[in-house]
Amino acid sequence: MPVRHEQFYFGLRVASLTRRRPSENGFEPGYLALLRSGELAARASDSARHLEDCDLCARYCHANRKKTLDGIVCATGELAAIASFGARRGDEDCLCGWRGSGTICFAGGAMRGIFRPNRDARCEAGGRTSTAADLAELMLDLQAAGCHNINLASAGHTVAQVLAALPLAAKAGLRLPLVWNSNGYDSPEALALLDGAVDIYLPEMRYGVAEMAGRYSQLPDYVAVNRAAVAEMHRQVGDLRVGADGIARRGLLVRHLVLPGGIAGTGETARFLAESISPNTWIDITDQYRPSDRAPEYPELDRPITAAEYAEALAQARAAGLTRIDRRCSAAWLVRWP
Repeated sequence: MPVRHEQFYFGLRVASLTRRRPSENGFEPGYLALLRSGELAARASDSARHLEDCDLCARYCHANRKKTLDGIVCATGELAAIASFGARRGDEDCLCGWRGSGTICFAGGAMRGIFRPNRDARCEAGGRTSTAADLAELMLDLQAAGCHNINLASAGHTVAQVLAALPLAAKAGLRLPLVWNSNGYDSPEALALLDGAVDIYLPEMRYGVAEMAGRYSQLPDYVAVNRAAVAEMHRQVGDLRVGADGIARRGLLVRHLVLPGGIAGTGETARFLAESISPNTWIDITDQYRPSDRAPEYPELDRPITAAEYAEALAQARAAGLTRIDRRCSAAWLVRWP
């Protein structure tokens, strides 16, 4: 059982007393079964081949990401870049608990728009390029620091890179639930590769109306793609299951950001979840919207939401039949790499 010295990552104390923590309440993450069967290694190889003709997000750029970044919206090649990481506190209680959610925030992404939630401001272009071994090491260090899970934020464009790192981390003792935290613009090809490896899906549902997605994120197909992705995620993991300690173990948790003037289409999204996915869907309806530097181009978005707008969004979700509404929207921190 390897033992490591204490390490400090730009202010984050990682007490690596052991690389193996016992499973909590008998939980075993799904990727361990794939590891034992050899399927996890096969998925890693398969996903690497997808990079050569990329279909790992719903943009379907079909670029060879091993050779070029020209014209690639996600700005990520064969190696992922990590923008920030840390034991995150302040998001959903069922993820953060009392020891934090071990969040690794990837730089870049498949979506471009005129706004981002405050919690996503850390996931920008740049960051530090990391090999599979680097990423596996970071997962293990966050586990040793006591985090409840490994939360891969802004992860939608990093399927191949995560699957390359996961067998290394699992062989070295990773035993935490894996959280796939994406913008919800995930392709069926990507989700097929992740099936069984991800324990908790945490997609955004940014828009409930296609017209709004086209206007503000230049993705008129976002709603259709997003709903198909969420349906597949739910098929794989089901409703969110939480242990007696209040910590999520497996299932679907949706994030929805309220926008000014009802632009996000909260009512439409809530009705889709209640009627087409499950009325037991756990949803975090957040009030984190703040105008960006591009907001003056769109006066209707050039203001924070009001208390009345947020209350109306919650009322719409309840009226649709959703009962598991999480209201964690406080500020939190991560360590930023220079």
